[in-house]
Amino acid sequence: MTKSHPPQTSSIIMWKDAPTRSVDVAGTTFVYRRLGPTSGIPLIMLNHWGATLDNFDPRIVDDLAAARPVISVSYRGIGASGGKAPLTVAEMADDAIAFIRELGFEKVDLLGFSLGGFVAQDIVLKEPDLVRKIILTGTGPAGGKGIDKVGPTSWPLILKGMLTFRDPKFYLFFTSTANGRRAATAFLDRLKERKADRDKPITMTAFLRQLKAIRAWGKQARQDLSTIRKPVLVANGDQDKMVPSSNSIDLARRLPNAELVLYEDAGHGGIFQYHEAFVKKALEFLDG
Repeated sequence: MTKSHPPQTSSIIMWKDAPTRSVDVAGTTFVYRRLGPTSGIPLIMLNHWGATLDNFDPRIVDDLAAARPVISVSYRGIGASGGKAPLTVAEMADDAIAFIRELGFEKVDLLGFSLGGFVAQDIVLKEPDLVRKIILTGTGPAGGKGIDKVGPTSWPLILKGMLTFRDPKFYLFFTSTANGRRAATAFLDRLKERKADRDKPITMTAFLRQLKAIRAWGKQARQDLSTIRKPVLVANGDQDKMVPSSNSIDLARRLPNAELVLYEDAGHGGIFQYHEAFVKKALEFLDG
């Protein structure tokens, strides 16, 4: 693992080869990977429940990083990041803000998937001047429909994955149609492309603490999203079982400057199933 602050990356480095770096943030070590150009507004990527650095889709990261700096980070207590996993989204947002500041950035774009989308919303509500544009995928607002039920929805599919010797994301993130099954297989194969310097697996303790934070977000009072004037791209599959797709529609309705994209015959991992279309849309949004 390389210990360092920002730059030092080349646009020709691919996600599977990007070095894992670390930075001390108020006494806690956070691991991250950075690739793409060394200048420009960085895109900070915040991932889902149970995700380490190795759960970011290589195809999405590589294609985004061909045009701009991209930085992914493991939350506190996740993967090789130090400390104990927070029990609230608010704490994760505070950590992310401190991480961004420690790397020396005054303005960033955010891409939050699922849990990462909760965190991204909290970041922009707390530090609006820090954020330029936001991409919210497979996610929903505080108090959103079914978010407090992510655990009960997920456990049977996690068990199904164990019984069928498949990664549970095969069932959690994708539809059971032929298209969904093909997309799931391709996505899970991509996650195996990186062979060396992989992040540490998440512990069960951290996994369950994150679930408590998700449940708390689902039970939390609605936030006033009308104060978020930044441009927002909301994307999801039209059949998300984990964070029901109606939440994406609700986000787009309540955010004053939002655009909604729903991918057909796609679940929670709609951006992975339609990664080429998603990256094209994301780059148009970020560059627009």
